[in-house]
Amino acid sequence: MNKALPIMIQGPNSDAGKSMLVTALCRIFARDGYKTAPFKSQNMALNSYITVDGYEIGRAQGVQAEAAGIVATTDMNPILIKPDNVNDAQIIVRGKPYQNMKGTQYREEFYEKGLELIRESYLNLAARYERIVIEGAGSPAEINLNDRELVNMSVARMANAPVIIVGDIEKGGVFASLVGTLQLLEKEDRNRVIGVIINKFRGDKSLLQPGLDWFEQYTGIPVFGVVPFLAGLNIEAEDSVILENRNTAFRSVKDDIDICVIRFPWITNFTDIDPFFYEPDCGVRFVSRPDELGEPDLVILPGSENTPGDLDFLEKSGLRNRIIQLQQGGKTVVFGIGGGYEMLGREIDVSKQDSSEKLSGLGLLPVKTELTDETVTARLQGVLHYDDTQFPVNGYEIRNGHIRLGEGALPLIQKENGHDGCKNENETVLGTYFHEIFHNDDFRAHILNRIRKNKGLPPSGERMAFRKLREESFDRLADHVQKHVDIEEIVKKMKEFQQG
Repeated sequence: MNKALPIMIQGPNSDAGKSMLVTALCRIFARDGYKTAPFKSQNMALNSYITVDGYEIGRAQGVQAEAAGIVATTDMNPILIKPDNVNDAQIIVRGKPYQNMKGTQYREEFYEKGLELIRESYLNLAARYERIVIEGAGSPAEINLNDRELVNMSVARMANAPVIIVGDIEKGGVFASLVGTLQLLEKEDRNRVIGVIINKFRGDKSLLQPGLDWFEQYTGIPVFGVVPFLAGLNIEAEDSVILENRNTAFRSVKDDIDICVIRFPWITNFTDIDPFFYEPDCGVRFVSRPDELGEPDLVILPGSENTPGDLDFLEKSGLRNRIIQLQQGGKTVVFGIGGGYEMLGREIDVSKQDSSEKLSGLGLLPVKTELTDETVTARLQGVLHYDDTQFPVNGYEIRNGHIRLGEGALPLIQKENGHDGCKNENETVLGTYFHEIFHNDDFRAHILNRIRKNKGLPPSGERMAFRKLREESFDRLADHVQKHVDIEEIVKKMKEFQQG
């Protein structure tokens, strides 16, 4: 018999706060001394996480594993779906690319295989951990999909897990969405729901209390807690929907350093930028039009799930020419990561991706990229050479490209078995395959202080330690949830449910 005690978090819709609540519970249970693991059977996200053994899973599950104090594995997210255009998606199975599929093909041809993969992965976790916090996706009441779904009540039934439904009050209509979800569930599945949590509350809880009392009386299901909105957490987001909450238009920046991030249509791994949001002298903007750029100090071309498509976006939007103009003006540093690095080069050869086309890059670095169907993933470490200083750095790569350095190219990072990245002679254009390059505190501090120096500003004082800040955020989130949610009652009902 498996020793794991499971709990599953579902929601009436996407972005209800499921991932954050799972993260909090992982931290809470781990602090209480239980070996705890996250689990999400099937994840759809462009922002992925590379495990220590070089496999690709959903970023949320990697972060949740960190919150639980354990090493992330592919068992925690056996299926990852990465949309690469309107109709197709890349299917990642146990951390490696399986094949590209359309939605109908996935439902008709992959369902049975997916179900077995999920079962095996969950049993692997259940044999090693004492508690498993399972995350659903979308809504369990999507009646057009429920006959062959792989991520909500089918997983709860497989794991024999009780379910908590979390509702986002910020969107409005929270009671309607919770009640509607419950009413659309099959009786067997509704009986799995042991309670609900209302998330992202702002205001006076006493004004909400009549609604809470009504809900409990009408449904017979308890409200475990109302979690107030919590700002300023240094915990990475997984989905690009989070970018909607960030300012993407030009604004008058009062911060000393103005950073613009190009918001590609197929942007991925945008959490590379997260450390800048916590630097007191940095203003960060996501932009998608030339008139939004202004004259920033630093332009970042982030990762891309579709480098040719996003390069075409730069051309058609006019951003390509504007970025080149800014760099030639001598005041703006241009930095590319992953697909953004590839775009900074002279040429991108896509002939090995069923096309004979060779695309012209921005020409800001003397490199050429060859795109293939092979995906390379790995954890990375090396020594970055910048401004006559050496910085030990680590990160991860996830790429389909192979870059060749041309004449005059200056490697950016020395690795044990070669080099990575490139920079121009005056170090105003830099590119690398190292995702999380800005998570390295010493390098980030140095490049920001060099920008300050070039603007005639004094160097900033001691900067924050990003990874330490993230650990503190895990504890802050756990403390916040523990204060407003009846964790003891949840654990009691988890045990009662398993005992039958």
